[in-house]
Parts: sequence; structure tokens; C-alpha cells
Amino acid sequence: MNILLKHIEYPESTELKGYCESGGYKALSKALDMKPSDIVDEVRRSGLRGRGGAGFPAGMKWTIASMDPKKPKYLICNADEGEPGTFKDKPILEKNPHLLIEGMAISAYAIGAEYGYIYLRGEYPEAKEILEKAIIDSYAAGYLGDNILGKGFKFHLFVYFGAGAYICGEETAMIESLQGKRGQPRIKPPFPVNEGFLAKPTVINNVETFANIPYLVEVGAYAYMKIGTPESPGPKLFSVSGSVNKPGVYELPMGTTLREIIYEHCGGIKDGKKLKAVIPGGVSTPIMTADTLDCPMDFVNLPKYGSMLGSGGLIVFDETADLRKVCLRITEFFEHESCGKCTPCREGVGWLSSILKRMCSGEGKPEDVELLLEISKNILGKCFCALGDGAAIVVQGFVNNFRPEMEGRAGAQA
Repeated sequence: MNILLKHIEYPESTELKGYCESGGYKALSKALDMKPSDIVDEVRRSGLRGRGGAGFPAGMKWTIASMDPKKPKYLICNADEGEPGTFKDKPILEKNPHLLIEGMAISAYAIGAEYGYIYLRGEYPEAKEILEKAIIDSYAAGYLGDNILGKGFKFHLFVYFGAGAYICGEETAMIESLQGKRGQPRIKPPFPVNEGFLAKPTVINNVETFANIPYLVEVGAYAYMKIGTPESPGPKLFSVSGSVNKPGVYELPMGTTLREIIYEHCGGIKDGKKLKAVIPGGVSTPIMTADTLDCPMDFVNLPKYGSMLGSGGLIVFDETADLRKVCLRITEFFEHESCGKCTPCREGVGWLSSILKRMCSGEGKPEDVELLLEISKNILGKCFCALGDGAAIVVQGFVNNFRPEMEGRAGAQA
């Protein structure tokens, strides 16, 4: 399947000429001959769900923002790809930037936004250079500006370079950062679709979500829905790392099973070892055992197996992995990246980390595993944003699925 990544196969795909030769910007031209409300309706009918992790229906978000009478409206692309195990947006940003620009221009027209921002991860300096050049070229060709393609539509797009804070991937913290404030989450409601950037209606979608829009507009909602599953339609980018023979980014229909991804597309486990565990959607999603391989990778089925699709960042572990150390490393990440605004996250995640350090150093206590569960329970659902929740459910996943190993029993397997 090559919908989101198809332009990468063409020579000079990062250049405007190469993108246009492979069919680029035709969807924008088509969209500008449609009513904005018709585009919003197509997106809603398609069932497209946000590809940033939460899986919120894009059409619903667009509908609410487009109906809000306040002006101006804003469009923000979440390109702050900071989740360990996730690198699916990077190929679009660095090798297919015009697909993102076209998707954002169509989206802006649909919701009535005149200004857009790409909030880019601070660790992606090459992407910044590529995006900024692509934006300049798009202005010169009339795909951005005050009178796009002579249709009277105005849209201006800018790149905002982040400073390496994972918390700014949370939409309200991202808005705060864009406004020059400390990147910390806001209480919701109000939601950004009604009161976002500069207190105006703001739609925030992920890079991959915007990359779906040109194809969706080109073929229509019903053709788009034929890809993937009825509850989670469309293509999905999976970034796969860890103990596989062929790590990388794979574009597959939503609902492709873990077994197919790992053993058919990624060539199986390295060095002929056995599969032990998989984190399916970046480190904020609960770890899964080796007997869950037939799980369809989509927003509906993964929760039935005790995890979530998240960003689709698979991390594969073979039989030699020390999962207590993996759990500690993930928890240390969350502790380091907590913005410190709310007590359950600031104090609770640090407490989880200190207990896991004790366990991994051989100084653990018999009651430590139960203590991890108790602390996690007191973090979950009590934070400003999902960072604390992520740390809590990850620890719960390790304990619930690999309890013997977490308790330190030698050679323990799930």
C-alpha cells in the first residue's frame, strides 16, 4: 500500500516539481471547487480518526470548529513526534513535505482557517529546513498565500520549532508554547476547537492525519472507507523497532494483525529468537504478551487485548529482554518529561521510578509490586493530561502481564 508514502518513490520527492509530477496538489484544486461544508462532511463520513494517538474522529473536530462563529480560526499540525518508539511522521516531514502542506491547505479551507502552524519537534532540524523550503516553493507556485490557485482562498503557513519538550505534544501545552508561554497543559473544557490558539477556534491534527486528506478528497469518503476496518478505516503508518530483522516505517491497512506486521513485513525476530513481548503504540501504551499476535492493530480491537493503538509505534522484545529494566527506562522517561504542573504526575511518577530502580538494583521488597499498582491507581485519571496516565497504565501493563518477572523470579516468563 502506498498512499501516504507513494510520492517518496518518485525522484526528488521533496521538491515541488517531483510532487506535482506524481499527482500532487490535484486534490487541493478539486477541494477549492467544493463547498467547505462538503469537505467537512466527506471527512466525517469517511470515519477518519486522528493518527496522533487518541484516535478522535477528525470530522467531528472539524465540524465543531467550522460552526464556531469566532474568527479568525487557526489550524495547527502536531509534528512534535517525541514518543519513544514512534518515528512514522519523519518520512512525511523529510521526504514528502508537500503532502502535509496540501493536506493542511485543504483542511484550512474546509474549516475556514486563514493561518496555520506546523509545531515541529526540536530534534528534527533537517525536517525544519526541508519544510521551510517546501513552504517557500508552495507560496511561489500559488498553493499558499492570499489567493490560492486564483480561487480567493487565503491561507498562510508557518513552521514553529519546538525545544524538545515531550509535554508539548499535548495539544493545549502545544498552544501555550506557541503563544510564548511555558508548555503546560490547560484544563479542558474549554476545548481548542472552541477556544484554542489566541482563544479562537483551533483544529489540531497530527502529521499523518493531514497526510490522509488529499487522498480522501481525491477518492471520496466511501472509497476511503474500503481501506482498513469499518470502525477504523484508512491506511496506517506503523513504525517498528526492536528485535526484528527489518525495522522501519510500514504503510498498511488499519486492522493489520501484529503477526503479519512482525513476521511478514518485518521478517520475524532477529537471530531466530522467540518473541517475548510487544509495545504496540509507543511507550505510553501497555505492553502485550507473545500470545496476542492475532490482534488487529486498530483503535477498536487493541483495547480488547488490554492495550491501545496509540501512535502505532511497535517496539518488539525477544526472549532475552529484561522487562523490569524496560519498565524502569520508560518510567524514567515520563518522570523526566513531566511538566510538574499537577501533583499526581509530578510526585507519583517519580515514586514509581524510584521503586523500580530499587527493584532493578536487587534491593526490592516483597511488597514493591503491589505498591507500584497502588501508586498507579492513584495517578490514573487524576492528572491535567495523559502523561501521568500513560506512566500509570504502562506500569500496570508490565505488572499484570509479566508479574513473575517484575517480582524478580529468575527465568520468569509470561
